[in-house]
Amino acid sequence: MTAKGIFVTGTDTGVGKTVVACALVRGLASLGLRVAVMKPVASGSVHTAQGLRNEDALALAQASNVPLSYEGINPYCFEAPVSPHIAAKDAGITVDTDMIRRLFVAIGRSADWVVVEGAGGWLAPISERQTMADLAWALGIPALMVVGVKLGCLNHAQLTRLAIEARGVSFAGWIANQAQPSMTRADENLAALERLIGEPALARLPYSPTDASTLVLAQAAARLAEGLRF
Repeated sequence: MTAKGIFVTGTDTGVGKTVVACALVRGLASLGLRVAVMKPVASGSVHTAQGLRNEDALALAQASNVPLSYEGINPYCFEAPVSPHIAAKDAGITVDTDMIRRLFVAIGRSADWVVVEGAGGWLAPISERQTMADLAWALGIPALMVVGVKLGCLNHAQLTRLAIEARGVSFAGWIANQAQPSMTRADENLAALERLIGEPALARLPYSPTDASTLVLAQAAARLAEGLRF
C-alpha cells in the first residue's frame, strides 16, 4: 500500500512551515500512524562530523517515528542561506525532481504518511527552470498552505492559493500561524482569510516560539487522515 503524502508550503519564507510540519507529524503519529518525513531541498546548513545538516530537516527527523538516513530525508542540502537555485548552482548541482520522486515512493513503502516540507514559498526556485510548485506536482500530493499571520497575509494567502490551483496541485487546506508576537486586528484578518480563501483554517497557532518543539496538531491531523480532502 502506498503512503499518503502532504506537501507543506507557505505564503513566504519564515512563516512557520517547519513548526507546522513537525506538529502535523506528531499529530499523525498520535493516531498510531507511521509517519515519515522529507525536506527534499534545504539551504542554510552547518558543517557537522556527519556532514552538512539543516536545522529544519533535523527537526522533522526528530518528530518522525519512521527512522531514515539523513540523506533520505534531505537529499539536497546546501550550506549558504540563499535561494535554493543559487545554492545549487554554486555547488554545481542540479536538483533532480525525478530522483526526489523515486525517493519519496521508496520511503512511502515503509510508512502510512510522508510529510514533505518545501523551502521558502510556493514558487521558490530550485533550479533555473523549476520551483517548489514543480516539485509538489512531481510528487503528486496535495499542498497544505501555512499562512503567516502578519501584515500582507491577505494578499500572500490568496496569491499562493491561486498559484497552487494553477499548477494543478490539490489544495489540502490551510493553517494560520501567528508569525509575530502581535498583529493589529488579528481576529479581523483571520476572519477575512477564511472568507477570501473560502474555508476555515484547519488550525490556528498562537505565537509561541518556546513551545514549538512540542506542538501537536492532533485535530488537523485527524481531519487529513480521515481523507476529507482527498
